[in-house]
Amino acid sequence: MSLESGSKLGPYEIIAPVGAGGMGEVYKAKDTRLDRTVAIKVLPSHLADNARLRDRFEREARAVSSLNHPHICTLYDIGSQDGVDFLVLEYLEGETLADRLKRGALPLDQALRTGIEVADALDKAHRQGVVHRDLKPGNIMLTKSGAKLLDFGLAKLAGAEGGSVESALPTQQKSLTAEGSILGTLQYMAPEQLEGKEADARTDLFAFGAVVYEMLTGKRAFEGKSQASLIAAIMEHDPAPMSELQPMTPPVLDRVIKKCLAKEPDRRWQSAGDLHDELKWIAEGGRAASQVESSGVRRSIPGGLALVLVGLLLGAILAGVAVWGLTRPAPLPVTRFAIHLPPSDKFERDLGGLAISPDGQNLVYAARRGSGTTQLYVRPMQRLDAMPIRGTEGALGPFFSPDGQWIGFLSDGKLKKVSLTGGPALTLCDEPSSFGGASWGPDDTIFFFSGPEEEPELSRVSASGGTPEPVVTLEPGEEGQGPLWPEILPGGKAVLYTAWRGGPDNASIAVQSLETGERRTLVEGGTYARYVPTGHIVFARGALLAGSLLAAPFDLERLEITGSPVPVLENLAMYFGATAQFGLSRDGTLVYVSGTVSSDKLLVWVDRQGVERPLTETLRAYRDPRLSPDGRRLAVTILDPKGEDVWVLELGRGTLTRLTLGEGRSTRPLWSPDGERVLFASDRVEDDFNIFSQPADGSGAAEQLTAWGSVPTSVSSDGKTIVFRQNSGTTGRDIGMVRVEGERQPEMLLQTPFDEHTGMLSPEDRWLAYVSNESGREEIYLTPFPGPGGKRQISTEGGTEPLWSRDGRELFYRSGEKTMAVAISTEPELTAGKPTLLFEGLYETGMGLGPNPGSNYDVAPDGRFVVIRDQGSGLAQINVVLNWFEELKRLVPTDN
Repeated sequence: MSLESGSKLGPYEIIAPVGAGGMGEVYKAKDTRLDRTVAIKVLPSHLADNARLRDRFEREARAVSSLNHPHICTLYDIGSQDGVDFLVLEYLEGETLADRLKRGALPLDQALRTGIEVADALDKAHRQGVVHRDLKPGNIMLTKSGAKLLDFGLAKLAGAEGGSVESALPTQQKSLTAEGSILGTLQYMAPEQLEGKEADARTDLFAFGAVVYEMLTGKRAFEGKSQASLIAAIMEHDPAPMSELQPMTPPVLDRVIKKCLAKEPDRRWQSAGDLHDELKWIAEGGRAASQVESSGVRRSIPGGLALVLVGLLLGAILAGVAVWGLTRPAPLPVTRFAIHLPPSDKFERDLGGLAISPDGQNLVYAARRGSGTTQLYVRPMQRLDAMPIRGTEGALGPFFSPDGQWIGFLSDGKLKKVSLTGGPALTLCDEPSSFGGASWGPDDTIFFFSGPEEEPELSRVSASGGTPEPVVTLEPGEEGQGPLWPEILPGGKAVLYTAWRGGPDNASIAVQSLETGERRTLVEGGTYARYVPTGHIVFARGALLAGSLLAAPFDLERLEITGSPVPVLENLAMYFGATAQFGLSRDGTLVYVSGTVSSDKLLVWVDRQGVERPLTETLRAYRDPRLSPDGRRLAVTILDPKGEDVWVLELGRGTLTRLTLGEGRSTRPLWSPDGERVLFASDRVEDDFNIFSQPADGSGAAEQLTAWGSVPTSVSSDGKTIVFRQNSGTTGRDIGMVRVEGERQPEMLLQTPFDEHTGMLSPEDRWLAYVSNESGREEIYLTPFPGPGGKRQISTEGGTEPLWSRDGRELFYRSGEKTMAVAISTEPELTAGKPTLLFEGLYETGMGLGPNPGSNYDVAPDGRFVVIRDQGSGLAQINVVLNWFEELKRLVPTDN
């Protein structure tokens, strides 16, 4: 049967169909009592029409409902209405493992993580006396919070006391010998199920082994041209060892899965708990030891033979030493693999979010988990999981001490360090407002840039903390300019750095001698330089979010480049052309993030209850959606690896037209009150963002309105005043306004030692909502416009991205994944209600992708919201190249 959108089953209102299968149709629905989204599964007629099976189903559904586990899809309710029997389940967003496997095998760490989570779920169920009997990739959902096991217990509904093949295959209608009708479920059935014998927990473990085998190899454990030959393969043959298909598979893991797939239940693992513990041990580092053990000889050797072997061994060693003295050792193999971040983690592309320890043993990166704040995570190379580093909330720019035991970073405007062995984060000094990275020298001194942009200095502070000491004054800069990314060279006598002049095209690599005071430019057009022990410097060159890694021979004694730079890596992630996401260890390990811009974002409508529907089917890298005053058009920024431009989408026709033509970066669009023009920020003229205005239909050229560095955030109701955000080298982000008519001189409204940004005028232009971090975290405030007057805090638990309703009676803002609303009254005086939650979801925020925060959503005249949903898997990966120095020496030879 098919249910229409808007129809109800009890208190559950159907929203849209999700999918269908042999066990029924599934719908997205709303629980009107608890105001939450659920999944409704309507039972097929062959179950619902049989009273005995329906009674059995209800009893088992009650048993399954008791399985409260983070990796089991929760069963909320069962019901019946008008002859329709249905289940109410947790609504999950993600993709099934079956869909993911269509793209090939999973990386080892991800497959192990998923296997551990599923084994833990099975252990919980088996302890409650519930056997799944239909474990397969299609019944495992991969979500941002991890794997979720679906349809628990339902596969045993149709089987009464026996365990027939029919009972486990409710959708099967053809003969088992019919060609071309192999069913997914059959691939994972244990021999005892195929023989009609009673199944128990060990039956699930056979299916589990088949699933993990497929995750790791991309191939099914058992295959056949017909169902009969497939059954014969399951009953009589063992699959090829996983190591034959994936040579990097640890031998101990091959043994674990082989034991799962034993034909006799008594020869398999006897509990999911034991299997879970074994997989977890492998993931936590037991793999390396197991490889040694599996390849070692453990039998005892008779004494006489042992003496002979020792003699032969000594002879071989002596011969080897002689040969080694006459020949060079063979170069180590260059090995590549990827580390996948958990689905809930979002890698921070900002100020150098990646570092690797000098010995190559520990990887540290900055990421935001779920709706939380940015934090540092450490991932030892011998482990398969990353651990958060306590005390690093809000951290950016991680860098290692020379011994690899400490991590330095910036947080809360302070330079800090934390030990990898545990303990609190320690403050070293107050950090200047413009952070351009830091480098830990061999004398246990940390170097960084300080002072205003007009008089930048290289400073140092003891790694134990204290007052920073200026070392040398560098060339004076201007707004948006200055030195970045110091790298103390071996010996501590010189520092490599980036001379930033407002944009990637004007940046250069320079070296500063700390002994003679001499300063020279090494390379024009480059950033984020690092010294390599092979006698090279490597640096990045690119635009916006992607670029290349280049290398050039470098004479450390003379501090000179001795050859032309050569590209050695393409598609490197960058942060607006200034920061490059890579790190190097002394042992030759390269870690980096690819720079592909995610173009799989979708514009969607969301109402106040959180019900969502697509606004357009076109997937692009959207940001900054802004609806026209009449709600018929949408101005939006679209990014690509080389830049960003403003486009206009006609909602009625679905046409998407470029407004700006790729001259520099154009972003943060706003509409004039009459809808005739679009205002936006662009760096097309002076390598700094300024405000431009252009006809919305593209019929005329853009007009520059400001020339002092500004990004528009709001326009007055008469179109004569623009509120803007400005970056200052001394006071951070500030809010000002400019009157379009006349001389267009800036008037600063909020200019304090704290950051203020995203100023939004109320519809009647009497109040200004804005974001400030004066309390220690970002909150929403209201103040009279244009002032003077006091301020009132509106948000209570953090807030960003303020927006007014069209009638000015509500102020919206975001707090993590939550979209909040506050009732506002201005008569007879300003009053604000208590913040209330409208809806919650993993929608794109306006705080990432650059130094220009804004509101990354909008509200329509009818009260709906335009938001941006990332349609990707949410996974990020860090690429690792072992022994990369061998490749570097081949690509860029030196005289060393």
